[in-house]
Amino acid sequence: MRKTLLAAALTLGASAAFAAPETYELDASHSQIVFSYDHLGYSTTFGMFSGFEGEIMFDQENPANSSVNVSMPLRSMLTGWEKRFEHFMSDDFFGAAEGDMVSFTSTGIEVTGEDTALITGDLTMNGVTKSVVLDAKLNKVEGHPMKNGQPWAGFDATTTLLRSDFGVGQFAPAVSDEVEVMISIEAGKAQ
Repeated sequence: MRKTLLAAALTLGASAAFAAPETYELDASHSQIVFSYDHLGYSTTFGMFSGFEGEIMFDQENPANSSVNVSMPLRSMLTGWEKRFEHFMSDDFFGAAEGDMVSFTSTGIEVTGEDTALITGDLTMNGVTKSVVLDAKLNKVEGHPMKNGQPWAGFDATTTLLRSDFGVGQFAPAVSDEVEVMISIEAGKAQ
């Protein structure tokens, strides 16, 4: 009997120790990617992606065991000026067709603090895949007050990309090759 109880206790302990990450779906209405670059030294120009899709496999107890997978149509880019959008979608830059996607799939997470981590992943854009690192911060995890207490999480992250790495380096270095990227997302636990 003692052997059976011990085996049961060890099984329960092992199950708890290896609890699987939980699926969180992005809240498209509160998730944005903002990018900026230097324009000829005169100004900082901004653009944005919003309304994209994805999911986070979130392990709150062991964040390094989490993962993220996000994608968005390239043509959902917002530039604030129609002619700039058309130029970005032209052969000078993306040569974008309907259905072309930008995606990020994490390949590893290094926890750097109580609520910070470096998320390494594959960014695919313009037919090119490169490894990038996001400097991420967990803002908050708790029940959402407007969603009947549904578990909810919010994250911010930053990174710097080189346009030329993705084949869209036209006019560099006059227009900066470096693009600063700021990400802010909310995600709710799948129900």
